[in-house]
This record gives sequence, structure tokens and C-alpha cells, in this order.
Amino acid sequence: MLVTNDGATILEKMEVQHQTARLLVELSKSQDNEIGDGTTGVVVFAGALLEQAQKLLDKGIHPLKIADGFERACDIAVKRIDSIQEEIDIQKNDHEFLKKCAITSLGSKVVSKCQDLMADIAVKAVLSVADLERRDVNFDHIKVIAKTGGSLEDTTFVTGIIIDKDFSHPQMEKEVVDAKVLILTCPFEPPKPKTKHGLEIKSAEDYERLYTMEQNYFTDMVERCKASGANVILCQWGFDDEANHLLMHHKLPAVRWVGGVEIELIAMATGARIVPRFEEITPEKLGHAGRVKEISFGTSNDKVILIEECKNSKAVTILIRGGSQTICDEAKRCLHDAICVVRNMIKNSNVVGGGGATELACSIAVQQEADKIEGVEQYAVRAFADALEEIPLCLSENSGYSGIDYVSKVKQEQITEDNPFLGIDALGKGTTNMYEQGVFESAASKRNQLELATQVVKMILKIDDVISPAQYD
Repeated sequence: MLVTNDGATILEKMEVQHQTARLLVELSKSQDNEIGDGTTGVVVFAGALLEQAQKLLDKGIHPLKIADGFERACDIAVKRIDSIQEEIDIQKNDHEFLKKCAITSLGSKVVSKCQDLMADIAVKAVLSVADLERRDVNFDHIKVIAKTGGSLEDTTFVTGIIIDKDFSHPQMEKEVVDAKVLILTCPFEPPKPKTKHGLEIKSAEDYERLYTMEQNYFTDMVERCKASGANVILCQWGFDDEANHLLMHHKLPAVRWVGGVEIELIAMATGARIVPRFEEITPEKLGHAGRVKEISFGTSNDKVILIEECKNSKAVTILIRGGSQTICDEAKRCLHDAICVVRNMIKNSNVVGGGGATELACSIAVQQEADKIEGVEQYAVRAFADALEEIPLCLSENSGYSGIDYVSKVKQEQITEDNPFLGIDALGKGTTNMYEQGVFESAASKRNQLELATQVVKMILKIDDVISPAQYD
């Protein structure tokens, strides 16, 4: 069972059979891949455009004329976004604007009761790994782990890496300060022949000799690790019980079955080199961390390994807590959207008003331009303007207002005051000015929504017929 209100996730999990509906699922995925947020809005807008296109087709207007009209209207709307966008100083007031953008993204999510905490964590995570000179953010350095237990308010941000594992032996040290980390991608096991083989043991002496040989393999492996100066070992594969005991005996805390992605992340953070064979272990290949410790959660004996104060501290972890796995998974999706919004703001710090303000501003601009267009295309341009009002209508109805009455009032205010930041007061704060409310959206995200939805609707309008291979069986 999946409980979510994330548009992209809902569409992805639906078993859609209709060919046109599949195109809308692809549209949502494109918005998610490119921007990371606004997946519901882009599908609502595309649906509204298709509805308007149907009305125009009923009037007898040719699909190509409608498609051209939509394309023209989209250009007008994008130009309007470019003219009303405002560049914000992302460094100002301890990154206040970045937090406001993240809060806007989280406002419609399941985790909205903790939106301040989540927004703060999203901003910290992105700024920790961002290269502000190049305006680039590497998502590979941000790791998100969800653990059931506790509440959403217990979600924490860690400057370091958390591995969802524990030390391989219960008697190993639980905390290592000034850790020298050795990362292995070879198992603590004797080598196995590549071909099928049989081994005949005829006497106790043969067995003893075999046992001693195996012991020597393990002793040699552990000695090599110890000689390099390592005091923490992370291995991608498993350990033999004998090796585990020897590691504990030599006071070498070790973690087994560490995932490949985590191995790479730890290597980047600690400056370690990944070692594929025991023969290649040298002190130069060790990584450095200030502290490696095992943390326990609640009464369920759930443990994780925390690696902090790394040499290259550009790797961070967000530990999400929640009452159930469903809540944790949804919080993870919500946080992903917020992180994407902050990333977009670092790449392009232009913002527009949220709460349907931008759609209304674009709708007014498109309607004004429609009167100057000759021919039947002006009908398509006006229809585009009507489709833009669908999102403010949805927002006002979801906020408990009378949709058309409220939207027409705000639209009138926008025209009279010439203020493109007037939108739907969904939070009931007593003002429709989104700038005063601090409800901002990325201009790049809005522009992308309009362009993607228009492209998909144009493509659908140009489809003459759907031919199914089953018809020819």
C-alpha cells in the first residue's frame, strides 16, 4: 500500500492503459527529472489545455491551428514570466528566501506540519554540498535514510555519512576517534578455485594441515590490515566467522555488506582509496574521519554507523524518523522535492509568486495579446488563457473558497493594481500578496511547466489515429 499526494509518484504507480494518458505520465516524469517539483501542476495544466482543445475541435477549428495558437500563447506566457520574475539574494538574512521557496514546496505535502524543520534541513543539505561559484549542486553527496520510530520532528541533519549497518561483532568498540578508514571490495574469506574440484582428506593430519592453511590466510589478511595503520574496516562483502573473531581480537572494528553506492560516498568523504585486493593495502590508501560510532535507536535494537568530521566534508546525510514506514517514505519524497527546489534556486535565483499568482498574471497577458491576433488562432490563444486559470481555481476550491468568485476577484485586483504577485490566500493570512506571505516559486520551474505541457498537448493534437497491433492478430 502506498499513501502519497505526490503527483509524479501517483502517476508512476498507476497502471495506465490509455495511450494519451500515458503521455501525461511521461510529462510528469519529465518535470520530475528536470525540475523535481511541480509535477502535479504540469499535469493539471495539460489536462486543462486538452479540455479547452476539445471545445475548439467541437467548434470545427483544425487541430494544427489550435496547436499553433497554443504555441503562440505559450511564448507570450513565458515572456510574461521573464518580465515579472525577480532575482533574489539567496545569501540574505541567513538564506531566508531559500527557506521560503522550500516551505512553499512543502506546503501541500503530508509533512506540512513540520515544513519549517524540513525546509531548514533541505537548505542546510544543499548549501553543504553546493559549489556556489559554479552554481552547481551534486546530489550524490546528499544521502537520505528513513528509520521508523519516533516522530517527523525527530528528523535530523548530519554533517557526515550514516550507514544502515552495525559493527560485525557485538564486542567490537562502539566508537573510534581519529579513525583511519580502510575500504575493501574483497571478502574476508580464503580464495576459492574457479573450477569444480574435490578435496580428499584421509587422516587427521591432513585435516590439521588444511585448517592451519586456512588460519594462515585469515591471519595474513588481518595482519595486512593492521600493518597499514587502519583502525576501522568497511567491507563490501561478508566475513567468515573466523575472520570476524580475529578482527575483534586485534581490536579492528569492522562493518560488512556495505553497499556499493555507500562505499563510493565514504571514499569521497574520507579521501580513502577503494582497495580490491589484500596485497594492495598501503597506508596511503586509508581515509580519515574524526569519529566513527555506532548509534542505537529506541528499544528495537536498530543500529546505524555514523561517520562524521570527514576529511572532505562535502557529504551529508538526512536521517528521517516517522511513526510508520509509509510516513517515512512520504517524508523522503517530500524532502526530495524541497531539495530540488533549493537546488534550482541556486542554479537560477529568479522567483515568481506562488499561490496561482503567476498563472493569473500570464492568463491576463495572453488574453490581452489575443485581441491583437488575426485569424482563428486567437480562439486557441484565449483558450490557453482560460486553461491557465485552472490552477488558481483548484487552489481556491481546495482552500474552501468559491472558486470562480475568488479567482475573478484576485484577477481584477491584479489588473487594477498591476501587481503580478497577487494570488490565492490558501493559508488564510488575510492578504493575497504572495510576496508579503513569502510564497515563492522558481521561475525556471514555472517556465518548464508551461513549455512541457504545451509540447505534449501539441503532440496529442497532431495524432490522427491510434493503431493497436492487436487489431491485426
